[in-house]
Amino acid sequence: MAIITTDIDLIALHLSQGKLAAIPTETVYGLAGAATDVQAVSRIYEVKGRPTFDPLIIHTHHIAALDDYIVAPSGLALELLRTYAPGPLTLLCKRKSTIPDLVTSGLPTVAVRLPSHPLCRALLQRLDTPIAAPSANPFGYISPTRAAHVQLQLGDRIDYILDGEVSSVGLESTVLEVRDGEIYVLRQGAITTEMLATHGVPVHVQTSASNPRSPGMLTHHYAPRTPLTHASAAELLDQHEADRIGYLAFEAVPEGLSAKCVCTLSPSGSLPEAARNLFHMLRQLDQMDVEIIGFEYVPDHGLGRAINDKLRRASAGRS
Repeated sequence: MAIITTDIDLIALHLSQGKLAAIPTETVYGLAGAATDVQAVSRIYEVKGRPTFDPLIIHTHHIAALDDYIVAPSGLALELLRTYAPGPLTLLCKRKSTIPDLVTSGLPTVAVRLPSHPLCRALLQRLDTPIAAPSANPFGYISPTRAAHVQLQLGDRIDYILDGEVSSVGLESTVLEVRDGEIYVLRQGAITTEMLATHGVPVHVQTSASNPRSPGMLTHHYAPRTPLTHASAAELLDQHEADRIGYLAFEAVPEGLSAKCVCTLSPSGSLPEAARNLFHMLRQLDQMDVEIIGFEYVPDHGLGRAINDKLRRASAGRS
């Protein structure tokens, strides 16, 4: 079973030897391996059960550390990096041949990110190459925001988990691409469309694809094992006993449901708090003895759009 540790030097040595470890970021925990090591990258896909047509993100600690791996970004792309990185931003860039095809699923672009989590940054500064690090969960399942989540999901497949406590954002990074001087959002996250609109160029949202150009574009993702559906309490009570219904509410427990089977994302109505709690509470509901999980959408603005996008994907085919 994987050892949970705070020893950065141990994890750095482990990764430099071509092995995998789970690491914390401000978004979610990632399953990390050296991005330039094809065997390590192949092992990431194997451990997650992730299809190789779904490309990975590479992580490093400084913009200058990307020079050997990407073609120089455009002025607007560089502006976005300087504004939001380190932070929950991923940028699609033209790649150099130093990045293996397996990382990019054979595409001419690579997704790059500079995490802001202090423990993750300290680790990246100790490494000679970037790391590839998709979320540290079985493919398609709920993303982990705590070391204990990784232990439950992948603890028998990796050796170490670097413990960085609870992820402060709780949702995967926003993935962007700059094309012809305009911004395209390929995955919604904490960098919102309202924030991007301040850069004075058109912002387009393009977040689904059967052959994805970046992570997070598949229609069905982030799903619990228990069926998840967008429905009111009244609708669910027509078909199920109250104590067999789990429910993900935004601010308050819906009338008629058992409070012990309801998780409330934010009693105060805070979207950042709701984002931090989303995956953890979906996991809690999935571990209850219920036969269905219902949910309500949060207000669809700012960070709420990213939360609702995750809920739509998690319930795809059921709502």
